[in-house]
Amino acid sequence: MTVALLTFLHLLVFVYWLGGDLGAFYVSNFMTDPRRSVPERMMALKILNNIDMAPRTTLILAYPTGLALAWAKHWVDVPGYMPVIAAVLFLSWLALAWFVHLRHGSGSELARRLDLAIRYLCVAAFAVAGIAGIVGLRDIPLFIALKLCVLAGCIALGLLVRKQIVPLFGAIREMNATGPTAATDAAIIRANGNARISVLALWVLVIAAALLGIVKPT
Repeated sequence: MTVALLTFLHLLVFVYWLGGDLGAFYVSNFMTDPRRSVPERMMALKILNNIDMAPRTTLILAYPTGLALAWAKHWVDVPGYMPVIAAVLFLSWLALAWFVHLRHGSGSELARRLDLAIRYLCVAAFAVAGIAGIVGLRDIPLFIALKLCVLAGCIALGLLVRKQIVPLFGAIREMNATGPTAATDAAIIRANGNARISVLALWVLVIAAALLGIVKPT
């Protein structure tokens, strides 16, 4: 029952990650469409931000659910308290991420910086652990080592998306304040287009992680 439940939870991570990303990807079309009214485009942005919390949530839950499943199936030799510690730490990070989302910048700058620092730390930690497993410095199955590298890549792409959409915010504020112009529309479309490329690459990595979990190369 424990293995079945952990497998189910880890599968939900995959389902809601891709499903949420697909929803946000689709809604972004309404945000960038100059034929839509400003209220419609602002509503699309609000919906996009809320839907996007599904993949942001599952990204954080990918590691603790994966570690717990790997421990339950004896794929990794770690003490039983390690998955519990990971769950507490990553659920704390999840609470921080939701705090940043719900406050929308109001008094959340320190929390936002902490969230970003955790993401950079995770990229480095997962990449190092994964590479160490691939070259034999850590005694973990190859597919888990590869999945750690994939997760590091997913978080890195998420950070890249954040940088790519920075110009979007100023253009959105200007559009909302004074109405759309050719310049604001071009800035919104350009920023969204750049982010879409990174999101598509992220989808490839998420699908690759799911495939690794099924094939389990040794």
